[in-house]
Amino acid sequence: MNLKKMDCGKIKLTQLLEGEFGIEKENVRVKENGEMSLTVHPKSLGDKLTHPYITTDFSESQVEMISPVQENIDEAVGFIKTIHEIVDASLEKGEYLWPQSMPPILPEDENLIPIASYGENGRELESYREHLSAIYGKRKQLVSGVHFNYSLSENVMKVLYQSNTNLVEDYDAFKERVYMKIAANYMKNHWFLVALLGASPALHSSYYKYICKCDDIVNYGKTCYAENATSFRVGRCGYRNEKEFILDYTSFNNYKNSINKLIEDKVINFAKENYSALRIKENSQEKITHLEVRHIDLDPFEASGLSEINLKMVHLLLIYGLLEDDSHYDVTHQKISHHNQVTAADFGLDGRVRMFDENGNSISLQKYLESFYQKLKRKLSVEDLPDDYASAMKEMKRLVEHSESRLSAKILKEMNNTDDYVNWHMSMAQKHRMSVKGKNYNFHGKMDMELSTQLLMREAVKRGVSIELIDRPENFIRLEKFGHEEYVVQATKTSLDNYSSILMMENKVVTKKVLEKSGIQVPKGDSFFDMEKAKSYFQLIKGSSIVVKPKSTNFGLGISILKSNDSVEDYERAVEIAFEHDDTILVEEFVTGREFRIFVIEDEVVGILHRVPANVKGDGLHTIAELVDLKNQDPLRGKGYKTPLEKIAKGEAEAMFLKSQGLDFDSIPEEGQVVYLRENSNISTGGDSIDFTDDIHQSYKDIAVKAMKALNVKITGLDMMIDNIAEPATSDNYSIIELNFNPAIHIHCHPFKGKNRKLNEKIMNALGY
Repeated sequence: MNLKKMDCGKIKLTQLLEGEFGIEKENVRVKENGEMSLTVHPKSLGDKLTHPYITTDFSESQVEMISPVQENIDEAVGFIKTIHEIVDASLEKGEYLWPQSMPPILPEDENLIPIASYGENGRELESYREHLSAIYGKRKQLVSGVHFNYSLSENVMKVLYQSNTNLVEDYDAFKERVYMKIAANYMKNHWFLVALLGASPALHSSYYKYICKCDDIVNYGKTCYAENATSFRVGRCGYRNEKEFILDYTSFNNYKNSINKLIEDKVINFAKENYSALRIKENSQEKITHLEVRHIDLDPFEASGLSEINLKMVHLLLIYGLLEDDSHYDVTHQKISHHNQVTAADFGLDGRVRMFDENGNSISLQKYLESFYQKLKRKLSVEDLPDDYASAMKEMKRLVEHSESRLSAKILKEMNNTDDYVNWHMSMAQKHRMSVKGKNYNFHGKMDMELSTQLLMREAVKRGVSIELIDRPENFIRLEKFGHEEYVVQATKTSLDNYSSILMMENKVVTKKVLEKSGIQVPKGDSFFDMEKAKSYFQLIKGSSIVVKPKSTNFGLGISILKSNDSVEDYERAVEIAFEHDDTILVEEFVTGREFRIFVIEDEVVGILHRVPANVKGDGLHTIAELVDLKNQDPLRGKGYKTPLEKIAKGEAEAMFLKSQGLDFDSIPEEGQVVYLRENSNISTGGDSIDFTDDIHQSYKDIAVKAMKALNVKITGLDMMIDNIAEPATSDNYSIIELNFNPAIHIHCHPFKGKNRKLNEKIMNALGY
């Protein structure tokens, strides 16, 4: 097979990088002392037979995490990071995820290692694992790693096909040849990444003494290592076929026939017993769907075990395989490839070790690394790459030139060549857990989406509910499990609420009238659709504390609170601001008391927050503007509902409120003095959230449910002013300001102070999952 005539010249390198990406990753569960956990797969992670994202590999103790197909590597890695955090948080007390590809402390009796059990419907899966156990032994099955699934973008593949008009073959045949070419070239050159990215240079004696007895491996107590090894996992001590197979890469049919011949000759029993560094995957129509790269070690320095930049190096080598002129990969080349893989794995930190180039000439590893990098660089010009891939090329160059910077060298250095295999890896597992503690609100790779949606998606992943992004900018997602579909917008717009109820909540005028009719207290006031009439209303309310707000906005937009209301200029400007957001506004009395957000789902109050208006505390040194900037440095504060708290603004509304207190942004508050920048307490305008769910008198919860029923809604965030939360509600000590049709859940899941009320779980329950 040869594709020398294939034309890629008209296609930009950035376009060739478009593709589809998926990741599978395994980790062994361990006890605090580094011993393999022998317990069953955690029940909290659902049914491992049907879960789309979380299952087991060989053993009950070996968790497998699977990302769905993503449009780029960052999102695929982000999905795995999110799954990893969910799994880690679901483990029993005292359990951790082992961060290394080579196994932890294994039981002396390998029969104690539990094979994954899938029940009656998964008996075939168990039988296959029993077969592997009999052929290879249970210990070897505990070697874990990363599988990187890749396919070219279908659009790019079609452009490639159209660019090669001289070809007489049909599209499917062309597509097959492209993938066979990439596969052959990758297999020929993957030793390069084994040397640079290998991360398993040490073993525990409980594996070594049964699996890998080699003279050059130092047995230092319970730790066994080779000072120049990069990856025991893909080297002589790893999970490999006893003899490397010679396969036919001249066509996909020949490739499959060569594997079938191994089965006929009883060398292997199943096609998936081909443990090559790369597999070619097909669908039920026997068409190539993608390539599966299998040689990647877990990275113990990363909490999730993998990094975007390393996988981008893998992607670049795959693209190199497409651009390389010759894809000849005969018996001689395959023998060279097998030799180079094991040499790079077992001695890859020794630049003097001898390799074979593609012509069969002996060459030192260091010279081969340098020369091959130059070949890569010529095909993949840094100037033509996007910034993240250019950074991957530069990192590749650094690893070529500085062997001490490679993962395996760093691991050996951190272990300090002592009996520290278990202790060091357990310290990393504990460090990684601490690094994400209290930050379990983001869906990595999708942090452009608003936070409530991210929280709901995290809960969907945990429950094994498939997620599809329908309209990402609108946070519109589709959920599915066992045929049960739900379409959800921004976490709380669901099929549970009817359209008219949503419109009533959206319209503050209608909300007030419906609540009044039901005997529920609301602020007194009037509504206006004419700006001049609204402005003339000033004479009737001059000197009264008032609120001016649009009819139908959320997040506190367009709202002004005038405590004294003695300035016609300020009042008229407040009216103008409100009309900027809607064609109807409300001018209402300012209700006394404290404001509480009461979240109700299906007649149950599930969370109550007091939201403290945006504020800063003086230190006698900094101006209010400077204090705002300092408070906004908190990593929990961001913009656009993507973090639990919002940054405090320094806009016109804040300036007006400071003015009402005789202050401005240049004022310097005294030490300990609290200065409020807003009267309204929305989190979206920089407020602080404090949980009061267990502290408020039951009568207010009952009123909230009554209000919800009055508008016939199932999910709402109700804002209520209360004079004294310890006293029962009367006709004059509370007032409902509004019902929100799209209330944020993250403020209840991650309050500034108080308990996580887990509203993402409660919404998933309400949706039937």
